[in-house]
Amino acid sequence: MQDGTCTLQGHPEVTARHGDVFAADCPTRQLLDRIGDKWSVLILTLLGGQDLRHNALKRRIQGISQKMLSQTLRSLERDGLVTRHVRPTVPVEVEYRITPLGRGLLDALRLMIDWAEAKMPEVAAAQAAYDRR
Repeated sequence: MQDGTCTLQGHPEVTARHGDVFAADCPTRQLLDRIGDKWSVLILTLLGGQDLRHNALKRRIQGISQKMLSQTLRSLERDGLVTRHVRPTVPVEVEYRITPLGRGLLDALRLMIDWAEAKMPEVAAAQAAYDRR
């Protein structure tokens, strides 16, 4: 459903405000898919520090294709997490900036980023142990 609610799995008569994130058509799950995407996290993190143009984002995020950057920016804009500002110059300049909604999400993402940075030695050790088996 479009309003942020969805039917509980197996119970079509019951709708839940938080939805059923295990259901493929749940809007909450669809949003989690987007914000859990590595490109979205990297773009939001960069835009949390400053407004950037498309090419600046492309240069900074190693490995992202032009197509994937454009698609991800459009999705983030559609979700209200990023805005696109066009300057009427020649050539036209397009700049992206994080919205207040996106900044709130970035606060939560920073907790995960901080955890990943702090725990990377433990994860690397676990990976090495696994690979030795």
